[in-house]
Amino acid sequence: MAFGAGVLISSVAFELVDDAAHAGTFGATASGLAAGSLTFFVGDVLIARAGGKDRKRMSQQAPVTAASGSALALGALLDGIPESAAIGVTILQGGVPSIAFIAAVALSNLPEGLSSATGMKAAGRSTRNIILLWVAIAVASAIAAGLGYLVLDGASEDAIAFVMTFAAGAILAMLASTMLPEAARDGGPVVGLLTSAGFFLAVVLDRV
Repeated sequence: MAFGAGVLISSVAFELVDDAAHAGTFGATASGLAAGSLTFFVGDVLIARAGGKDRKRMSQQAPVTAASGSALALGALLDGIPESAAIGVTILQGGVPSIAFIAAVALSNLPEGLSSATGMKAAGRSTRNIILLWVAIAVASAIAAGLGYLVLDGASEDAIAFVMTFAAGAILAMLASTMLPEAARDGGPVVGLLTSAGFFLAVVLDRV
């Protein structure tokens, strides 16, 4: 998780914020970051109150209830939409999302997927029901990526910059409030080295 967080931080900086800052005005860039961060904050607080506070943890200290299992799934949707939209916007800008970025997105969503499925299964939900729920989340994320590409085609540079930094703000808020704290809690001091390694790898791949 720490390694994936480092990759995401680097990707957000180079593939989203840097491009947005050069393409759009400062106001569009700043307002996008603020709006994305605030939107994730509000959603994160609501999901945490519903039982999804530790959705990024690979192991739960307490049994996951049916309610928290559903909250974990909603948390995956909240985390995945800005990441997916970022992929769509990157393609719109004429680029191709790096393999490192896509791998980091998958890695960041693995813990909450495992925790949510385990909790809902323990609460008596059928395997079919759980699979269908996660298929729906995957489809929603794919739609977010498609909208990021289609809706903004022909939009002004400021509008594109706003959406890019909105996704960046949401991803950064997710990293700071869920991924990194949970990684540090379970991994200890080595998490700092792994985060730096992930960041450096993304920088290298961006230069290749």
